[in-house]
Order: sequence, then structure tokens, then C-alpha cells
Amino acid sequence: MQITFVLPGWARKPSGGFKVVYEYANRLSERGHKIRIVHSLLTSPEQASLKKKIATPLILATNLLFEIPRVSWFDISPKVDIIIVKDLEEKFIPEGDVIVAAGWQTAEYVVQYSSFKGRKFYLVMDFYPWLGPKDRIEATWRAPFKKITISHWLYEKILQATMQRNDLIAIPLGINHRRFNLIEDVNLRANRISMMYSRGSYKAPEDGISALEICKAQYPTLEVTLFGPARPRKAIPSWMVFRKNVPEEDLVRIYNQSKIHVCCSLAEGFAFPPAEAMACGCAVVSTDCGGIREYAEHGVNALLSPPEDPKGLAQNVLRLLDDDNLRVRLAKAGYEKIQEFTWDKAVTRLEEVLRQK
Repeated sequence: MQITFVLPGWARKPSGGFKVVYEYANRLSERGHKIRIVHSLLTSPEQASLKKKIATPLILATNLLFEIPRVSWFDISPKVDIIIVKDLEEKFIPEGDVIVAAGWQTAEYVVQYSSFKGRKFYLVMDFYPWLGPKDRIEATWRAPFKKITISHWLYEKILQATMQRNDLIAIPLGINHRRFNLIEDVNLRANRISMMYSRGSYKAPEDGISALEICKAQYPTLEVTLFGPARPRKAIPSWMVFRKNVPEEDLVRIYNQSKIHVCCSLAEGFAFPPAEAMACGCAVVSTDCGGIREYAEHGVNALLSPPEDPKGLAQNVLRLLDDDNLRVRLAKAGYEKIQEFTWDKAVTRLEEVLRQK
């Protein structure tokens, strides 16, 4: 098949949604499909209306910068065609068998394309209010697409909003177990915690820092490693280490050197870092942020607490610091559970759906 993915913008730093598309693209190309990924410099109608006034010079400058398209933070197969367009007008989009909107902003355009661009699908990863306005996101959910969600949590959100089940399917994401794997013995780890720090409001990083400060007061030797795509806007405690744009091999080491991985998000479509951490032997302590329910179950293979409750998050971290047997049990159970989530399984299911006419 000739498959076109349409992304909103260009991610110069690691981004979960872009990572999903790049993983699918690489693996579908390995199976013999012709894959194109379209990146639009202008995605919203509001942006497009400005293109004659101020956007065109910026587009020209950006096109020069990306004359040889390259994503530095992800190894995209040379078999995958990267296409950069100034906006999402249909004339810029290649013809094919299948076209997949990967973002509500692109779905607003793709739904209007002619059949020459391919059968229309929508890879749903966005949710309101943090990733877009409720009315416009829900409008794309009601649009005539075959919609593919990245978790059952998102599936249920769409079903509740639209009451449309026929064109809706959940395909949970996978973890690359060749990269994210167990290296260090779960039983022998130091009192070290890892946490992703992102500036996104729905990531609630200050809640995580507050929780870890509570833990530090009871465990003075506790070590914390934060990692993320951009430095924190606010100063972090001096005893915490922050790593910016960590290469994947270093991230694997961070996970493997941590007893516990903390996730403090308000909402997540799937939640990659806790899943990756599980694959590396961390015990996961997280907010109950929606998509994490795909693989994390409270008291079975993780400890979950309500979002926006740093004290509750801290209490769960302290439970594991106080009880190493519990920590090891949850870490091993999490490791076993996350083995079920593979990209081969996700790609096989996606391939089956995209073949449907």
C-alpha cells in the first residue's frame, strides 16, 4: 500500500505523537509498504489565513533550513519519504491508497480531501482541554474517518462523546524491547528515582517535584534524575539532576539505575516513559492519568494515585522506599506485563485495519 501520514508541524525535540508515527512508518516500510510522512508548517486555518501577510517569508526560510529533512532525535528509515509542505491544502498532498491524519489539526483538513489521496483514517492521540479546544477535537471525532485510538481510555472518551462505535478501534501502542530492556538487577538498585520533566501543563511537573521533596525529607540520601526535552522554567532543587535531550541509550541507563519511576501527568493518551521504565525494571508510581491504565494496575504492577495530589504520589513512593519487597514485586510484575506490548503486535493490527475497504 501507499500510505501517507499527515503530521501537524515539525518536532525538533522528542515528541510522543511524532514518535508513534515514526515507529509505525519505519515498521510498515519494513513490511514493503510505501510510506510518506507529510509535515505541515502551517496546520490551523487561522495560521493559513496569515500566510500571504507574514508566513510566506518564514516558510521559505524554514524550507531552506530543511532542504535535507532530518529528525535528529529519531532514526527514521531511509525508505520513508519525508515531505515538508507550507500548509495542508490538498494540492500539496501526494496521492495514495491510504491517508492517516495524525492530529486533530490535520484531521480538519484530511476529511475534506478527495478520494485520490486514499482511504481516510485518523490516528487519535489528542484529548482536550490540554491538546486543543473541546469543540474542535470532538468535531474531528465525529467526522467520517475510521478512527484508531492509542489506548482503550481514549476509545472510551470518544465513544462517550460521539456514541459512534462502528468506525472506532483501539490499538494500544508498543515498546521497543530491543532498546528498552532489563540490564541492572532489580534487587540491587540504589535509592534513585527517575522522572520525565516536560513543560506541558498537563504533565504537571511541579506536582512531581513537590512529591519528591516530601520523600527527600524522609530519605535524605535519595537521588533523583529528571530528564526532558527542555530545561525547567523554574529552578529545581539543587539535589536533583536534570538531563536535557537524553540519547536513548542514556535513557535506558537512567531507567536501569532507578528503583522507581514517577509519572505525575494529569492525562496521557498512553504514557511512554512509565512503560519504558517498566521494561527496564523500574517500579512505577504514577498518577491515574488515563492511558496508563492500558498496562498499569494499582497494587498489581504499579501504584496509582489521583492527579493533582502530590501528597498521594509521595505516599506511594514512600511505600516502596519503606518496603523493598513490595517494590521488587511490583517491578517484576510490571516488567512481565509490559512484555505484552510490542510494536510488531501494534503494526500487525494497524496493517489489518488500513487494508479494510
